[in-house]
Amino acid sequence: MSTSLMNQQFRLAARPVGMPKPGDWSCTTTPVRELADGEVLIKVLYLSLDPAMRGWMNDGKSYIRPVAIDEVMRAGGAGVVVESKSSKFAAGDMVCGGTGVQQYWQGAADDKTAGFYKVDTSRAPLPKYLNALGMPGMTAYFGLLEVGMPKAGETVVVSGAAGAVGQTVGQVAKHKGCRVVGIAGGKDKCDFVVNELGFDACIDYKGGSVKDGLKEHCPKGVDIYFDNVGGEILDAVLTRINLKARIIICGAISQYNNTTPVKGPANYLSLLVNRARMEGIVVFDYADRYSVGVAEMAKWMQAGTFKTREDIVQGLENFPETLLMLFEGKNFGKLILQVAEV
Repeated sequence: MSTSLMNQQFRLAARPVGMPKPGDWSCTTTPVRELADGEVLIKVLYLSLDPAMRGWMNDGKSYIRPVAIDEVMRAGGAGVVVESKSSKFAAGDMVCGGTGVQQYWQGAADDKTAGFYKVDTSRAPLPKYLNALGMPGMTAYFGLLEVGMPKAGETVVVSGAAGAVGQTVGQVAKHKGCRVVGIAGGKDKCDFVVNELGFDACIDYKGGSVKDGLKEHCPKGVDIYFDNVGGEILDAVLTRINLKARIIICGAISQYNNTTPVKGPANYLSLLVNRARMEGIVVFDYADRYSVGVAEMAKWMQAGTFKTREDIVQGLENFPETLLMLFEGKNFGKLILQVAEV
């Protein structure tokens, strides 16, 4: 069966300088080969587009090796097993893992780099497994609970509040009894964060001063800050932190396309004055415990006390321009690229 299929792929053609450009990609089509024993063929249905992908394009030391030139672009995805020569998966199984930006993934069913696992779409629709029940949700869940260690009554601030990680951070914090203040860009996003997700307040960084918003909505200071953006917003929050505050460094999307060195926090001495802690979160460190986070959030979803929003764009051919939505603030919710129908 597999030999009649063709696989369209996006490969990294050049390392971007600043924002990725069309010339940084090559789009290739290759035949799908016959499966060997122990292998599976997965039809990719959805791709997760995440800010971390920009860092994976750079040639430098990081928590994961960079994507090589002419390699299929790394991405998480969800799909259906269409052919299997492995006892691990059967045809028809819905799975998530490291699909890459392509129409099909084939290889060893137990490939540890890809890390495919079955998901139950009777529990939640497949796109949810790329949002709160996937890598962004696990980042939020373990970053907040393990690094932030929230206590009931504390004030939690999260930037990128309407995005994939931010929306989950805020709702987990609310379930743990915290006061939650989001930071997002634009009235629509701020309204969504407060009215739909249940945050206590949301500061519109496009519509006014973040410092003023923090003074208004965090009158008792900030106990936990979950940082998705870095830059000036991180500096503003550092002026409002409390004694023994915890700052969780998840990402710095404001810095990812810089053509100059990354700007560090100018107000870092606030950490000293307040005996505070700043610590990074890499979700892969918690991979053996993902099932714990998925089970708790799925329970909240089924009870109607946890909501997610996905921003789904159609068509693999639209990958290059869709990825840029992340860095232009154009996505509203978890950005997902739909590659095919089931």
